[in-house]
Amino acid sequence: MRSEVVAAMMPVFTEHFGNASSIHWFGQQAKALMDEARQHVARLVNAETSEIVLLSGGTEADNLAIRGIAESQNAKGRHIITSRIEHHAVLHTCKDLEKQGYEVTWLPVSRDGLVEPDDVRAALRPDTILISIMHANNEIGTIQPIEEIGRIAEEADVYFHSDGVQSTGKIPVDVRKLQVDLFSISSHKIHGPKGVGALFVKKGTILKPIMTGGGHERNRRSGTENVAGIVGFGEAARFALEGLKTEMPRVRELRDRLEAELKAKIEHLHVNGENAPRLPNTSNIMVDYAEGEGLVISLDLKGVAVSTGSACSSGSLEPSHVLIAIGKTPDEAHGSLRFSLSSMATAEDIE
Repeated sequence: MRSEVVAAMMPVFTEHFGNASSIHWFGQQAKALMDEARQHVARLVNAETSEIVLLSGGTEADNLAIRGIAESQNAKGRHIITSRIEHHAVLHTCKDLEKQGYEVTWLPVSRDGLVEPDDVRAALRPDTILISIMHANNEIGTIQPIEEIGRIAEEADVYFHSDGVQSTGKIPVDVRKLQVDLFSISSHKIHGPKGVGALFVKKGTILKPIMTGGGHERNRRSGTENVAGIVGFGEAARFALEGLKTEMPRVRELRDRLEAELKAKIEHLHVNGENAPRLPNTSNIMVDYAEGEGLVISLDLKGVAVSTGSACSSGSLEPSHVLIAIGKTPDEAHGSLRFSLSSMATAEDIE
């Protein structure tokens, strides 16, 4: 977390500890802090404050968007369109809905990891109730043509959700321009605390809550608010908006330097998705004849923390579904690493 974020959160633990839903002054003090934080989050994506639902993170935001629309629209239909490279919070939610009788169309992507808008249009049916395509991929960083897909959804009168967890704070996000009805955001991706996030819900969107109780968040998400986390999230959003023009271009230069030097110095090294529009901070490299888990451990011993293109599942290494979707073999996927730079990265770090 940014030091400024930690500093903003500390008084909430000690002085402004009231329940934000209580009417006494302790509670109203906390509510005022929460309202200010909501404004900062809304500004980051050009939304109205009333359209921001504060949650526990990106996973809950994806679940609320997809399940909330599925349940509110099931009288109209039970068909959902998504892509094969979505985050597991979307993939597993859609697979769970399939077990409940919903039909899901899984769109392919190009070798650069891009969804073709014409494929979205072709997949539409009279019973389609939701399109869910991520704004930018969490493994290879490719940025999807969300504006074009948004226009297609608007023309078809179908709700459109986009997982913006990776993109928010890294590139400019304008939910009006993107024409999304729902947009997921997470605090810890912008130097805020973990365990807090938000879902943009466009005014007029009919969404059934998946968490019921006291009717918090305008009856969209019940539960006593995590005021300290929300305040930290708001402060992180404020800095992220300021840093879009200054910090992110610098991070892109560092990422490009990292890739150029690695390619120059290491034979058989490739960059996945490098020909597509990408986030400025993400680099997914593939090393022929190398094994990702071994590379991760070796780099960790040198003080460099990266993630690999495979995840340990039930004792066996499963290749990344994203890399398989862009045409990589299981062996190639196993030899891939993701470097994710933060706005705190320095030229010395790259060296």
